[in-house]
Amino acid sequence: MEILTGIFTAFGLSASAGLNAYIPLLVVAVLARFSNLIQLNPPWDTLASPWIIGLLVLLSAVEFFADKIPAVNHVNDAIQTIVRPAAGAIAFAASAKVITDIHPVLSLAAGLLVAGTIHTIKSAAVRPAVTATTGGAGNIPVSIAEDVISTIISLLAVIIPLILAVIVILLTSWVVLRMWQRANRTRPA
Repeated sequence: MEILTGIFTAFGLSASAGLNAYIPLLVVAVLARFSNLIQLNPPWDTLASPWIIGLLVLLSAVEFFADKIPAVNHVNDAIQTIVRPAAGAIAFAASAKVITDIHPVLSLAAGLLVAGTIHTIKSAAVRPAVTATTGGAGNIPVSIAEDVISTIISLLAVIIPLILAVIVILLTSWVVLRMWQRANRTRPA
């Protein structure tokens, strides 16, 4: 079960990095530092360092404002073409620590591909369509929505797998109990 939740968390965080590179890393760092929801193994435990958390807050603020300024947002997206897939790779590898059968390179590649795909769709299709249809006026609300969605997905990627694990355990227990009850009813006395 832990492997399954690790996979869900890893994919959710790397997808979130495709929208905003620093939010999922910041979520992982803060949760690893101040809760037991995420346990980071070396070398990923470095993310929970106060210095790295501070740097991620600063980078999040820079990206937040850069993405809201016309023309600067296009330069930011060009820079983020490299940063977001890399952040997705880091988020995937750091959160998929329980997946011992997956080689670290494969883990990094999966995160890179997920975040890179989301970023490409956003930058090549969604943002140009918003710019063309609204004359650029829709970019700020869309950017804010992307930040909110990235935050929600990052948090849910950590929390939902735990809830799903509990649901699967309860459902499995209920099915086993029902099967046991039926088996005992059909036995001759």
